[in-house]
Amino acid sequence: MSRLLDLLGYGPTDRLVIITCHGLGSSNAANHAIHTALRHGVATSAELQIPCPWSRAAAAQHHGEDVGLSLTFLAEHDLYRWGPITNAPSLLDGDGGFPRTAADLGEHADVEEVRREGRAQIERAILWGFDLSHLSSHLQALCLRPELFDVYLELAVEFQLPIGLPRSDLDLGYPAHELAAEENVLTPDHVVAAPWSHEARPVLDDALRDLRPGVTELQVRPAIDTPEIRSVAPHWPAYVSDAHLVSSDWTFRAALGRSGALPIGYRSLRDAQRKL
Repeated sequence: MSRLLDLLGYGPTDRLVIITCHGLGSSNAANHAIHTALRHGVATSAELQIPCPWSRAAAAQHHGEDVGLSLTFLAEHDLYRWGPITNAPSLLDGDGGFPRTAADLGEHADVEEVRREGRAQIERAILWGFDLSHLSSHLQALCLRPELFDVYLELAVEFQLPIGLPRSDLDLGYPAHELAAEENVLTPDHVVAAPWSHEARPVLDDALRDLRPGVTELQVRPAIDTPEIRSVAPHWPAYVSDAHLVSSDWTFRAALGRSGALPIGYRSLRDAQRKL
Protein backbone atom coordinates (compact mmCIF):
# COMPACT_ATOMS: atom_id res chain seq x y z
CA MET A 1 0.00 0.00 0.00
CA SER A 2 1.11 3.55 -0.70
CA ARG A 3 2.43 5.12 2.51
CA LEU A 4 1.00 8.39 1.29
CA LEU A 5 -2.52 6.95 1.00
CA ASP A 6 -2.24 5.68 4.56
CA LEU A 7 -1.06 9.07 5.86
CA LEU A 8 -3.94 10.80 4.08
CA GLY A 9 -6.47 8.38 5.54
CA TYR A 10 -7.41 6.50 2.37
CA GLY A 11 -7.55 2.82 1.51
CA PRO A 12 -4.97 0.77 -0.40
CA THR A 13 -6.86 0.85 -3.72
CA ASP A 14 -7.86 4.52 -3.71
CA ARG A 15 -6.68 6.73 -6.56
CA LEU A 16 -6.13 10.43 -5.93
CA VAL A 17 -5.05 13.07 -8.43
CA ILE A 18 -3.42 16.46 -8.10
CA ILE A 19 -3.77 18.54 -11.27
CA THR A 20 -0.98 21.10 -11.14
CA CYS A 21 -0.63 24.22 -13.28
CA HIS A 22 2.95 25.35 -13.84
CA GLY A 23 4.00 28.89 -14.70
CA LEU A 24 1.99 31.19 -12.42
CA GLY A 25 3.73 34.56 -12.65
CA SER A 26 5.59 33.75 -15.86
CA SER A 27 3.25 35.85 -18.02
CA ASN A 28 -0.06 37.66 -17.90
CA ALA A 29 -1.43 34.98 -20.25
CA ALA A 30 -0.42 32.23 -17.81
CA ASN A 31 -1.90 34.08 -14.83
CA HIS A 32 -5.30 34.40 -16.50
CA ALA A 33 -5.34 30.76 -17.60
CA ILE A 34 -4.25 29.38 -14.24
CA HIS A 35 -6.66 31.43 -12.16
CA THR A 36 -9.51 30.33 -14.44
CA ALA A 37 -8.42 26.68 -14.19
CA LEU A 38 -8.27 26.83 -10.38
CA ARG A 39 -11.56 28.67 -9.91
CA HIS A 40 -13.73 27.24 -12.67
CA GLY A 41 -11.85 24.26 -14.12
CA VAL A 42 -10.39 21.00 -12.85
CA ALA A 43 -6.98 22.22 -11.62
CA THR A 44 -6.33 21.63 -7.93
CA SER A 45 -2.94 23.29 -7.48
CA ALA A 46 -0.58 25.78 -9.11
CA GLU A 47 3.07 26.78 -8.89
CA LEU A 48 4.32 30.34 -8.61
CA GLN A 49 7.60 31.54 -10.14
CA ILE A 50 8.75 34.45 -7.98
CA PRO A 51 11.56 35.81 -10.23
CA CYS A 52 9.28 36.14 -13.25
CA PRO A 53 7.86 39.52 -14.31
CA TRP A 54 4.19 38.71 -13.64
CA SER A 55 4.60 37.11 -10.20
CA ARG A 56 3.58 40.24 -8.28
CA ALA A 57 0.44 40.50 -10.39
CA ALA A 58 -0.33 36.86 -9.58
CA ALA A 59 -0.05 37.69 -5.89
CA ALA A 60 -2.43 40.63 -6.26
CA GLN A 61 -4.98 38.32 -7.91
CA HIS A 62 -4.59 35.53 -5.34
CA HIS A 63 -7.77 34.41 -3.58
CA GLY A 64 -6.33 31.75 -1.31
CA GLU A 65 -6.10 28.93 -3.85
CA ASP A 66 -3.73 25.97 -3.40
CA VAL A 67 -0.45 27.46 -4.64
CA GLY A 68 3.07 26.17 -4.18
CA LEU A 69 6.37 27.66 -5.18
CA SER A 70 8.37 26.59 -8.21
CA LEU A 71 11.92 27.38 -7.15
CA THR A 72 13.21 29.05 -10.29
CA PHE A 73 16.85 28.95 -11.36
CA LEU A 74 16.44 28.81 -15.14
CA ALA A 75 15.15 31.28 -17.72
CA GLU A 76 14.60 28.94 -20.64
CA HIS A 77 13.28 31.33 -23.30
CA ASP A 78 15.70 32.87 -25.75
CA LEU A 79 14.30 36.42 -25.70
CA TYR A 80 12.28 36.53 -22.46
CA ARG A 81 14.63 36.86 -19.49
CA TRP A 82 14.45 36.87 -15.69
CA GLY A 83 17.12 36.42 -13.05
CA PRO A 84 17.86 35.87 -9.36
CA ILE A 85 16.16 38.17 -6.87
CA THR A 86 19.36 38.05 -4.78
CA ASN A 87 21.52 39.17 -7.75
CA ALA A 88 23.79 36.18 -7.09
CA PRO A 89 26.66 36.30 -9.61
CA SER A 90 26.98 32.53 -10.04
CA LEU A 91 23.29 32.27 -10.98
CA LEU A 92 23.56 34.68 -13.90
CA ASP A 93 24.58 33.87 -17.43
CA GLY A 94 26.14 36.43 -19.74
CA ASP A 95 22.80 37.52 -21.14
CA GLY A 96 21.15 39.22 -18.19
CA GLY A 97 19.27 36.38 -16.52
CA PHE A 98 19.36 32.85 -15.18
CA PRO A 99 21.02 30.20 -17.36
CA ARG A 100 18.83 28.66 -20.05
CA THR A 101 19.76 25.05 -19.27
CA ALA A 102 20.22 22.91 -16.17
CA ALA A 103 23.65 21.86 -17.44
CA ASP A 104 24.80 25.48 -17.49
CA LEU A 105 23.35 26.07 -14.03
CA GLY A 106 25.09 23.01 -12.62
CA GLU A 107 28.41 24.02 -14.09
CA HIS A 108 28.50 27.51 -12.59
CA ALA A 109 26.13 27.69 -9.60
CA ASP A 110 27.57 28.23 -6.14
CA VAL A 111 25.62 26.01 -3.73
CA GLU A 112 25.44 28.66 -1.00
CA GLU A 113 24.06 31.18 -3.50
CA VAL A 114 21.47 28.62 -4.59
CA ARG A 115 20.45 28.14 -0.96
CA ARG A 116 20.20 31.88 -0.35
CA GLU A 117 18.20 32.46 -3.55
CA GLY A 118 15.81 29.60 -2.83
CA ARG A 119 15.11 30.85 0.69
CA ALA A 120 14.59 34.39 -0.60
CA GLN A 121 12.04 33.18 -3.16
CA ILE A 122 10.12 31.29 -0.46
CA GLU A 123 10.18 34.22 1.95
CA ARG A 124 9.00 36.65 -0.71
CA ALA A 125 6.06 34.39 -1.61
CA ILE A 126 5.06 34.23 2.06
CA LEU A 127 5.44 38.01 2.40
CA TRP A 128 3.09 38.44 -0.57
CA GLY A 129 0.40 36.45 1.22
CA PHE A 130 0.76 32.93 -0.16
CA ASP A 131 0.11 30.07 2.25
CA LEU A 132 2.46 27.81 0.31
CA SER A 133 1.29 24.24 -0.21
CA HIS A 134 4.52 22.75 -1.59
CA LEU A 135 7.79 23.31 -3.39
CA SER A 136 8.80 22.23 -6.87
CA SER A 137 11.84 22.86 -9.05
CA HIS A 138 11.28 24.70 -12.33
CA LEU A 139 12.27 22.35 -15.17
CA GLN A 140 13.65 20.03 -12.46
CA ALA A 141 16.85 22.10 -12.35
CA LEU A 142 17.48 21.34 -8.66
CA CYS A 143 16.96 17.61 -9.17
CA LEU A 144 19.59 17.01 -11.82
CA ARG A 145 22.63 17.33 -9.52
CA PRO A 146 22.79 15.83 -6.01
CA GLU A 147 24.37 18.89 -4.41
CA LEU A 148 21.50 21.06 -5.67
CA PHE A 149 18.93 18.49 -4.59
CA ASP A 150 20.41 18.69 -1.09
CA VAL A 151 19.48 22.39 -1.02
CA TYR A 152 16.00 21.62 -2.35
CA LEU A 153 15.44 19.05 0.39
CA GLU A 154 16.87 21.31 3.11
CA LEU A 155 14.39 24.05 2.21
CA ALA A 156 11.51 21.56 2.19
CA VAL A 157 12.47 20.42 5.69
CA GLU A 158 12.98 23.98 6.95
CA PHE A 159 9.58 25.20 5.74
CA GLN A 160 7.78 21.87 6.30
CA LEU A 161 6.60 21.57 2.72
CA PRO A 162 6.14 18.56 0.41
CA ILE A 163 8.00 18.59 -2.88
CA GLY A 164 7.47 17.66 -6.49
CA LEU A 165 9.96 15.23 -8.02
CA PRO A 166 10.57 13.87 -11.52
CA ARG A 167 8.99 10.56 -12.50
CA SER A 168 10.29 7.75 -10.32
CA ASP A 169 11.35 5.75 -13.39
CA LEU A 170 13.90 8.42 -14.35
CA ASP A 171 17.44 7.61 -13.23
CA LEU A 172 18.84 10.71 -11.56
CA GLY A 173 21.97 8.89 -10.40
CA TYR A 174 20.97 9.19 -6.74
CA PRO A 175 17.90 8.03 -4.73
CA ALA A 176 15.85 11.24 -4.60
CA HIS A 177 12.60 9.62 -3.50
CA GLU A 178 14.32 7.64 -0.75
CA LEU A 179 16.20 10.70 0.52
CA ALA A 180 12.95 12.67 0.71
CA ALA A 181 11.24 9.83 2.58
CA GLU A 182 14.10 9.67 5.10
CA GLU A 183 13.44 13.33 5.95
CA ASN A 184 9.65 12.78 6.11
CA VAL A 185 9.19 15.06 3.11
CA LEU A 186 6.15 13.87 1.17
CA THR A 187 5.87 13.71 -2.60
CA PRO A 188 3.23 12.23 -4.93
CA ASP A 189 3.51 8.51 -5.71
CA HIS A 190 3.31 9.03 -9.48
CA VAL A 191 3.99 11.97 -11.79
CA VAL A 192 2.57 12.37 -15.29
CA ALA A 193 3.85 15.19 -17.49
CA ALA A 194 4.38 15.83 -21.17
CA PRO A 195 7.68 17.33 -22.35
CA TRP A 196 7.45 21.05 -21.56
CA SER A 197 7.17 21.97 -25.24
CA HIS A 198 4.28 19.54 -25.93
CA GLU A 199 0.59 19.69 -25.08
CA ALA A 200 -0.40 17.52 -22.13
CA ARG A 201 -3.67 16.10 -23.49
CA PRO A 202 -2.43 12.80 -25.01
CA VAL A 203 -0.26 11.95 -22.00
CA LEU A 204 -2.95 12.80 -19.45
CA ASP A 205 -5.63 10.90 -21.38
CA ASP A 206 -3.47 7.78 -21.27
CA ALA A 207 -2.79 8.29 -17.57
CA LEU A 208 -6.47 8.50 -16.69
CA ARG A 209 -7.18 5.26 -18.53
CA ASP A 210 -4.51 3.46 -16.52
CA LEU A 211 -4.57 5.26 -13.20
CA ARG A 212 -2.76 3.38 -10.43
CA PRO A 213 -3.57 3.36 -6.69
CA GLY A 214 -1.89 6.18 -4.82
CA VAL A 215 -1.51 9.90 -5.43
CA THR A 216 -0.83 10.85 -9.05
CA GLU A 217 0.20 14.35 -10.06
CA LEU A 218 -0.93 15.42 -13.55
CA GLN A 219 1.02 18.44 -14.76
CA VAL A 220 0.03 21.12 -17.28
CA ARG A 221 1.39 24.52 -18.31
CA PRO A 222 -1.61 26.66 -19.35
CA ALA A 223 -1.74 30.11 -20.93
CA ILE A 224 -4.44 31.93 -22.86
CA ASP A 225 -3.83 32.92 -26.48
CA THR A 226 -2.50 36.49 -26.52
CA PRO A 227 0.09 38.46 -28.52
CA GLU A 228 2.24 38.38 -25.38
CA ILE A 229 2.50 34.60 -25.12
CA ARG A 230 2.95 34.24 -28.88
CA SER A 231 5.90 36.62 -28.77
CA VAL A 232 7.77 35.11 -25.82
CA ALA A 233 7.08 31.37 -25.96
CA PRO A 234 7.77 29.47 -29.19
CA HIS A 235 5.69 26.54 -27.92
CA TRP A 236 2.67 28.70 -27.09
CA PRO A 237 0.15 26.43 -28.93
CA ALA A 238 0.86 23.70 -26.35
CA TYR A 239 0.21 26.15 -23.50
CA VAL A 240 -3.07 27.30 -25.05
CA SER A 241 -4.12 23.67 -25.51
CA ASP A 242 -3.38 22.98 -21.84
CA ALA A 243 -5.48 25.98 -20.80
CA HIS A 244 -8.48 24.63 -22.69
CA LEU A 245 -7.90 21.15 -21.27
CA VAL A 246 -8.09 22.13 -17.61
CA SER A 247 -10.58 25.00 -17.90
CA SER A 248 -13.32 24.15 -20.38
CA ASP A 249 -12.76 20.73 -21.98
CA TRP A 250 -15.82 18.74 -20.89
CA THR A 251 -14.47 15.58 -22.51
CA PHE A 252 -11.47 15.65 -20.21
CA ARG A 253 -13.65 16.48 -17.22
CA ALA A 254 -15.83 13.48 -18.02
CA ALA A 255 -12.78 11.22 -18.39
CA LEU A 256 -11.59 12.40 -15.00
CA GLY A 257 -14.94 11.46 -13.53
CA ARG A 258 -14.97 8.03 -15.16
CA SER A 259 -11.49 7.29 -13.81
CA GLY A 260 -12.87 7.25 -10.28
CA ALA A 261 -10.05 9.50 -9.12
CA LEU A 262 -10.52 11.75 -6.13
CA PRO A 263 -9.13 15.27 -6.73
CA ILE A 264 -6.95 16.75 -4.00
CA GLY A 265 -4.47 19.60 -3.70
CA TYR A 266 -0.96 19.67 -2.33
CA ARG A 267 -2.29 21.15 0.91
CA SER A 268 -3.49 17.68 1.87
CA LEU A 269 0.10 16.44 1.61
CA ARG A 270 1.43 19.46 3.48
CA ASP A 271 -1.00 19.00 6.37
CA ALA A 272 -0.16 15.29 6.61
CA GLN A 273 3.57 16.03 6.55
CA ARG A 274 3.29 18.54 9.38
CA LYS A 275 1.74 15.85 11.59
CA LEU A 276 4.68 13.46 11.18
